Amino acid sequence: MKLLRQVPKILFGAGAFDSLGEAVSTLKNSGYAVYIIDAVHAKTGLVNKLPLVGNDYSLSVDTTDEPTTDGVDALRDEIKKRSDKLPAVIVGVGGGSTLDIAKAVSVVLTNPGSSRDYQGWELVKNAPIPKVGVPTLSGTGSEATRTAVLTSPGKKFGINSPYSLFDLVVLDPLLARTVPAEQQFYTGMDCYIHCVESINGSFKDKLITVYVQAGLAMCRDIFLKGGEPSDQDRENLMIASYFGGLSIANSEVGVCHALSYGLSLELKFHHGLANCIAFNQLEEYYPNEVSDFKEMLERNNIVLPKNVTQAVSAEQMESMIAMTLLMEKPLTNALGPDWKNVFPREKILQLYARM
Repeated sequence: MKLLRQVPKILFGAGAFDSLGEAVSTLKNSGYAVYIIDAVHAKTGLVNKLPLVGNDYSLSVDTTDEPTTDGVDALRDEIKKRSDKLPAVIVGVGGGSTLDIAKAVSVVLTNPGSSRDYQGWELVKNAPIPKVGVPTLSGTGSEATRTAVLTSPGKKFGINSPYSLFDLVVLDPLLARTVPAEQQFYTGMDCYIHCVESINGSFKDKLITVYVQAGLAMCRDIFLKGGEPSDQDRENLMIASYFGGLSIANSEVGVCHALSYGLSLELKFHHGLANCIAFNQLEEYYPNEVSDFKEMLERNNIVLPKNVTQAVSAEQMESMIAMTLLMEKPLTNALGPDWKNVFPREKILQLYARM
């Protein structure tokens, strides 16, 4: 028997954002809500549409760089400084980085110490503040996962816990209309790679396979077609993103994510782009899927950065290899319990050198 971990409530469809205020009110009772919103939405105007009432307020986060434990701790301190009463609800509005920040803040508001203390598996002890996720960018799957990925000194790792799951997500594909095409491609490929690594891994089961197959089909339909996405494409990608996130929440990722974390840690690539750079070199592990990926690159006029590891120092490379080797569960999912022999340091170095 296996317990399926998933978000208990979902509001879905064009215009679902209009019901956000009502949905938040059912969670906060007489308390207040803190909205954590990506700074980009000062430009899109979405920040002005947040359903703030009473003592609710919003905090803007800059996601130019990937989220850090220091940044999460600073937000927690800001919230506690504003009131001696904790918020009743945390609402994350934005892409995967913003959603991960919201999840992490909800955890550290009720658990002592730094957010870096909870990077790992099953380390959170106290129930978090209830939280709502509103993705405005499709593909990361953060809205569906039990992980809040953060960077701390020398490590990029998730807070992996059932306490990281959102209590409610609002999936409104109209919110993705403002996403630049290149950014949407990279996050869309994050979804595609989630599905690829889940369905090719040993941790999957029949139920998860159904979600993965649907997510893969939608990704292939959208990105092998190429061109400007329609509203129907945006809706399908938002569904695929949720399915991909649900799949890895109940199975695991694989070789690509294990390598991409090293690229993000040392070279500061955003997660979606780092995944693409790594996946482009993984025909040995995912031959058919990498072939489709290369066709997707061509049809969407995407040119990946080349030779990104050429100037990496020996110290940086050691850090990247060490980060990859920390990804024990993904590598076990992809390569089996003997993964340390199948995937030694020399092999990791060889793969990084190709990038």
